[in-house]
Amino acid sequence: MSEKPELTLTLQFPDKRLQKQFTKKLLKNAVQAALFAPAEIALRFVDAKEGKILNRDYRGKDYATNVLTFSYHEDSGEITQADIILCTDVLQQEAAAQNKSLVDHALHLIVHGVLHAQGYDHEDDDEASEMEALEVEILAELGVKNPYKG
Repeated sequence: MSEKPELTLTLQFPDKRLQKQFTKKLLKNAVQAALFAPAEIALRFVDAKEGKILNRDYRGKDYATNVLTFSYHEDSGEITQADIILCTDVLQQEAAAQNKSLVDHALHLIVHGVLHAQGYDHEDDDEASEMEALEVEILAELGVKNPYKG
């Protein structure tokens, strides 16, 4: 088994609804599984109001979204630094609508956010295919089934 990259993880729960369910160990395992290099990452769980404000102010979209990634260093050789924001309301709605467990859906979004923090994107079909394949592989290691299969 390969050695895991060094991780400094900060957890923030201004929306405390999921704080007991999402332990530091669970969240750290998910972040670490998606890391390819050392990182300093903050995971922040927010309500729909804060999620909407952040999405509007930084992406120009006036609604709360499931996950936002703010990456501060994507250059190779630099430590990955990022804030990953998860909106509790959207997370819960999507998990219910997609008949997925809340934990599995959250782990998928965390892995997705961590990959974004490291420069992965899904702007075109090739990038999307590469990123989705990585997500499926990483999630399988975490015991989460493929989120892209119905």
